[in-house]
Amino acid sequence: MKTTPQECAHEILDVVPTIIQTIRFEMRSLRLMDLTVPQFRTLAYVRRNPGASLSAAAEFIGLTLSSMSILVNGLVDRALVERVTSSQDRRRIRLTLTTEGEAMLESVLQGTEARLAEMVRHLSDAERAVVLHALQLFDLDAYIGRVTLGAAAGRVHVHRGMGQSKTLAGL
Repeated sequence: MKTTPQECAHEILDVVPTIIQTIRFEMRSLRLMDLTVPQFRTLAYVRRNPGASLSAAAEFIGLTLSSMSILVNGLVDRALVERVTSSQDRRRIRLTLTTEGEAMLESVLQGTEARLAEMVRHLSDAERAVVLHALQLFDLDAYIGRVTLGAAAGRVHVHRGMGQSKTLAGL
């Protein structure tokens, strides 16, 4: 059975919003932590990117710099995130999770993961293996890792897997 990239993209656009909605619903039902989805996403981003800048977090979450600053202020006030000033440049602020932030994030992740596990429990082992394999193939962090800046300015080297790669100029 041959599947076109467009068919695959269509199915992703059809299924992923449902998964995201389920995750949001579960996070809202776990309000024991009193954590909003943007706060959760910020904690998760900082965990994956220790020392991230406020502007990098804002770009990832999709907030303006001023909105992200307000969000992070709230996380700092709750002792979930720490702002660390760079010793080389006092204007540079880096974000890190506190022990409390790590614990809260882990608790929310475990609760949400338990709900998602319930959702796939009805699948056979083989079907769950297919879902897992597909998600691993679609791992955006791995994809981003395959796209690297080339040596010359304006060139991007794209690694496509299976030994294929292409350098794009003029980007």
